Amino acid sequence: MRKKYFIVGALFLVTTAFLFFSGCARYRDLPPGTVKQIGAADVQNTAQSQDSKNPIVEAEVITIPPLDEKQPTADYIVGPYDLLSVNVSGKPEFSSMASKPGTTTTTAVTSSMGVITQAIGCRVDGNGNIQLPYVGTVHVWGMTPMEIQQRLMAIYPKYFTEPWVIVDVTEYRSHPIHLLGQFKSPGTYYMDKPLNLLEGISMGKGYDNMADLTGARLIREKRTIPVDVYELLANGDHKQNIWLHAGDTLYIPDNRNRQVFVFGAVKKPGPQPIMPGGLTLAQAIASAELRDTGYDLNYVRIIRSHSATRGELLVIDFEKVMRGDAMPLPLKNGDIVYVPKSHIGSWNDAINEMLPTLQAVSAILAPFVQIKYLSE
Repeated sequence: MRKKYFIVGALFLVTTAFLFFSGCARYRDLPPGTVKQIGAADVQNTAQSQDSKNPIVEAEVITIPPLDEKQPTADYIVGPYDLLSVNVSGKPEFSSMASKPGTTTTTAVTSSMGVITQAIGCRVDGNGNIQLPYVGTVHVWGMTPMEIQQRLMAIYPKYFTEPWVIVDVTEYRSHPIHLLGQFKSPGTYYMDKPLNLLEGISMGKGYDNMADLTGARLIREKRTIPVDVYELLANGDHKQNIWLHAGDTLYIPDNRNRQVFVFGAVKKPGPQPIMPGGLTLAQAIASAELRDTGYDLNYVRIIRSHSATRGELLVIDFEKVMRGDAMPLPLKNGDIVYVPKSHIGSWNDAINEMLPTLQAVSAILAPFVQIKYLSE
């Protein structure tokens, strides 16, 4: 019996020694429970093996700095379509209530608490003027209520001594902001004081669970503004919490409409939908159909948007993918794939070649592309 155990033990030691000292055994060939120390050479070889499967030749991260704006004055600036109440102490016939029919307005105003009240006063017309009894036309556009009050107190001494005037805004209508897309309560709202981006979003009661924050954009005077709504809301980057301007439009898209764009040396350029199972570079190019001749697959370009102010420029060796020497590259929502018609030396050359196409479809591209490459 002892001899039998001795033989089994010797065989175990010999087997273990062979496996330990054998340099040609692969990790998956080792028996369960065996521990092998991995040296620096092994780590380097593994890394090189992984890199060899990576189709990305170049990758450059691009960041656009946020706007640096001064805080606006806290005083409300009167503009067209605001409703003003002008009360003259002891002289009601000079007040806005005594204005001629057609120059005063009575309107229902809903407060932020949902309370409906009636507001009466002089409506500022499109030229920025109001009409007052005896005085006539008074220009008020661009003035604060206090400045309007001081102007009227300088005018009324022509009619009576020691005037005392109180001017209030009873309905705010000259500083609209537009909240579109996946807000819980989208619509047009009016600012009664300076508001930052977070305060503007709160007016729309926040966003729903279908919101694509990475694609959110702030549009001002037909231009997309460099502000990262995703970084502000998801990561609390308060540098992105810029001040809103009258007429600003904040748009948060739906995350269900996911697509990429394929341009260049293909027969069917344009958007390609991302199906629930995802979309690879090979699938997108196959759907767009390569030209019969005249393309360079060694340096396929991808502009990738992470948010309105963060993006990435990628150069892909697609020939490597087609040979099976590299892993398939999954595409992300908003990716712009460009198949060069010939070899392109730099990204500047690539952008110049892509620019006419990007300008033609700028309205549906990610905000990062609009800000970085299509702004005037």
